[in-house]
Amino acid sequence: MKHKTSITSIALGAVLVVLGVCAFVESPSAAPAPSPLLLNAAGATFPYPIYSKWFTEYNRLHPDIQINYNSIGSGGGIRQLQAGTVDFGASDPPMSDDEMHQNKVPVLHFPTVLGAVVPTYNIQGINEELNFTGPVLSDIFMGKITKWNDPALASLNKGVKLPEADIVVVHRSDGSGTSFVWTDYLSKVSKEWETKVGRNKSVNWPVGLGGKGNEGVAGLIRQTTGAIGYVELIYAIQNNLSYGRVKNSSGFFVKANLAGVTAAAASEAKKIPADFRVSITDPSGKAAYPICSFTYLLIPSKIDDPAKKTAIKDFLHWMLIDGQNDAEGLSYAKLPKDVVARELKAIAQID
Repeated sequence: MKHKTSITSIALGAVLVVLGVCAFVESPSAAPAPSPLLLNAAGATFPYPIYSKWFTEYNRLHPDIQINYNSIGSGGGIRQLQAGTVDFGASDPPMSDDEMHQNKVPVLHFPTVLGAVVPTYNIQGINEELNFTGPVLSDIFMGKITKWNDPALASLNKGVKLPEADIVVVHRSDGSGTSFVWTDYLSKVSKEWETKVGRNKSVNWPVGLGGKGNEGVAGLIRQTTGAIGYVELIYAIQNNLSYGRVKNSSGFFVKANLAGVTAAAASEAKKIPADFRVSITDPSGKAAYPICSFTYLLIPSKIDDPAKKTAIKDFLHWMLIDGQNDAEGLSYAKLPKDVVARELKAIAQID
C-alpha cells in the first residue's frame, strides 16, 4: 500500500512539473525596456569637460534621455548643425550673420558658462609665471619674436633667467572657438595682427605646429620643449602646464582665475544684446582677465520631434539652475544672474 502511494505521488509530481514547463513555455516573455531618447550634439572642445559632466549627470537623473556629444571644435559643430546631422550644436564664438543665414531654421544662442584662454608654455628650467602683453603675444604668434630671451620678453619678466632657446608656436589645426577667442583678442590689441591675420575660427597661421582640439594643443605643448600655445584654462590645469599672466586694458597683469573671468563678464554685461551674441575679450576693469569668452549651445528655434523638443528645453532649464553649480569646480565661471534670468525666458522661443 505504501508502495502504491509513492508511485501515485511521483506520477502527480511529474504531471505538475510538465504543467509548469508548459506554462513557462507558453507564457509571454517580458517586454524589453524602452530605448532611451537619444540626442546628438557636436561642437566646441573649450567647454567639453563641463558638458561631459552635465550630460552624464542629466542622464543619471533622467535615464530615459541620453545626450551624445562629439567634441570636434566650434566650426565642426556649426557645420553639423547647418547640415541637420545633430539635434544641437556648441560654439565658443557666436555664429556670424552669414552662418545664421545658412541655417535652415533660425538658431538661438544659449550661453552656458564663461571660460578663459591662457598662454601656456613649456620652458626647461622655468617654473615662474611669466608676464605677457597682447602685442608681445601677437609678435610671438607672427614669428617676429623667436627666442625666449628676446628683449621684449625679458623686459616683462625681470629677475627670470629666460634661456636662449627657440620658441615653438603651437596653435589649433581645426576650426576652433578657442582660436576665435585668441585671435579676436590679438586683433583688438594689435592692428598688425588684425590686418595680416585677423579673427576667425580658422586663420592662416604665420608660424607654428597645429594640434587638434584643446587636447591636441595641450599634448603638443607638454611634449615640446620651448613650446608656447593657447588652451582653455581647465586644459592647462588638467595637464599641469605652466600658464602666464596677461596685461589687461587697465594696465594690470592678471592670471586667469574665476574672479578675473567673472570681472570680465561683469564689465561687459551692459553690452550683451538680446540674442546673447557678444565678444568680451579685452574688457575694462583692473581685475578683469583679458582673454575670456562665453561659450554657447546652439539650439534650433523649431524642433519638429515633440519628445526631443521637451527634452532639450528641460535640459536647458536644468543647466541654467542646477548645472551652474558644477562650473567653478572645473575652472569655469558661472553665468551672471541677470543672464540666467534672460535665458530662462528665451527657452520659450523654442517651438
